Amino acid sequence: MTHAQRIFTITLSLLLPLMAKAETNAIVVVNTGAEPVAAGKFSPTWESLKQYQCPEWFRDAKFGIWAHWGPQCQPEDGDWYARSMYLTGSSQYKFHTNHYGSPAEFGFKEVIHEWHAEHWKPDQLMALYKRAGAQYFFALANHHDNFDLWDSKYQSWNSVAIGPKKDLIGGWAQAARKNGMRFGVSVHASHAWSWYEPAQNFDGKLTKADGAGKWWDGLEPQELYAQNHAPSPGYEKGNSIHGRWNWAGGVSVPDQAYCDKFYSRTADLIKKYHPDLIYFDDTALPLWPISDAGLKIAADFYNTNEKLHGDDGVLFGKILTPAQQQCMVWDIERGQANDIEPYPWQTDTCIGDWHYQRERFNRHSYKSSKTVIQTLCDIVSKNGNLLLNIPVRGDGTIDEEELKVVQGIGDWMTMNRDCIFGTRPWKVFGEGPALGGAKLSAQGFNEGKGKPFTSEDIRFTQSKDGKTLYAIVLGAPTNGVSLKALGQSANWLPQSVKKIQLLGSREKISWKQQADALVISQPKKLPNNFAIVFKISLREK
Repeated sequence: MTHAQRIFTITLSLLLPLMAKAETNAIVVVNTGAEPVAAGKFSPTWESLKQYQCPEWFRDAKFGIWAHWGPQCQPEDGDWYARSMYLTGSSQYKFHTNHYGSPAEFGFKEVIHEWHAEHWKPDQLMALYKRAGAQYFFALANHHDNFDLWDSKYQSWNSVAIGPKKDLIGGWAQAARKNGMRFGVSVHASHAWSWYEPAQNFDGKLTKADGAGKWWDGLEPQELYAQNHAPSPGYEKGNSIHGRWNWAGGVSVPDQAYCDKFYSRTADLIKKYHPDLIYFDDTALPLWPISDAGLKIAADFYNTNEKLHGDDGVLFGKILTPAQQQCMVWDIERGQANDIEPYPWQTDTCIGDWHYQRERFNRHSYKSSKTVIQTLCDIVSKNGNLLLNIPVRGDGTIDEEELKVVQGIGDWMTMNRDCIFGTRPWKVFGEGPALGGAKLSAQGFNEGKGKPFTSEDIRFTQSKDGKTLYAIVLGAPTNGVSLKALGQSANWLPQSVKKIQLLGSREKISWKQQADALVISQPKKLPNNFAIVFKISLREK
């Protein structure tokens, strides 16, 4: 997972020729003998995956919370720690040497060894997230650091054997389902091959024989670092990886064993925990187009979900072609679509850094609950869902600033949930000065680049039966609200308005439908000052 400062620069025009390669041209065809692809209607081809149908429960759910939590949260120094600590001169290299010493002696494997997750209480966190309105929950299954957070059958470097010595995915899954939430996992480890390459200058080339008499005696470091290969050109430059995130631009191509292991690990994860959702931090599918591993995982996941849950489940990919958007759900990282999308989609974003960053807390620089709610309303109006990461400290807790944000989201949801959950986009998503957003860049990254929302910005959602329309005002009006899209001359409403209510208020609302707008008189008291919701009941046609 990356953030805005790490946006790779490769253009879509360079991506498309690679992504359009036929499946038969995959360089590494993975062996599925140990973990066969589940039988069913899906085969591991793009054409077969076009049968995909996004389940209705996901379209109804709208909001999920993510714990992007693993050993990189232990130093509390932000994103991509396990890579940047090996980049001489970087801020995280300086932090690491000041706190732990040289990465040659105290590498990331030692950071894992120090991570104990001693105060992790998933049931308490899940109850908090449920009150905030989360309908599904995501847990990090592994990151680019290649450390599996479950009792992994194929990866010795896992959280049951080392570090916390706990089945974190199992604990999260149990807590989520206990609270009636759908459960998802995020898988990022396909990129460990190139992501860890700077470690080759420190402890990244160690082997099992080097561990004699040490705490990791008997473990093979190459299972973790995967650096028994010639590095990619320019690997020592921190930003070089972004231009080849899709395995283009001269990246060292993973070997058969690496691709086989990634496939088997992910298949094991699916079989053990039966996730409803799976997120890949990859262009289209993991290891595509240099391997068919991602295609086989997708077919296995969809067939498994159909058998167990009666639907295809939800699988996410990034930078999808129009054809690929038929095969899975499009995920936009730290950004939003600019119009109503024909297929359900998702934004994944965070209130701070993806991995816990102590300085965010010290600087009071988390996103506010106001920002989260306004973002959610904008996304839902365009047929999307929001997946929000709440960073978790190494010990398994969230800090008091994060708690306030989550509680603030819950307070708004208590009064206004009807305009979000189970809704669908209306004929237009909204109106107002912030109507046009910024262009997407690579995976997304247009978050916060558009005009700020004001009380003149409206977002619309509607009930599935079309009898109720919700007008969400993204600010605090002072002189009433004028909804131009609902004026008589706009002809968007074939029915007349029956009644208007302000959610969270018992006040009788006065209104008048004119030729140019539906004018709602100023309420005497607003339930909040950043997203008030008018419930508009329509007469039968």
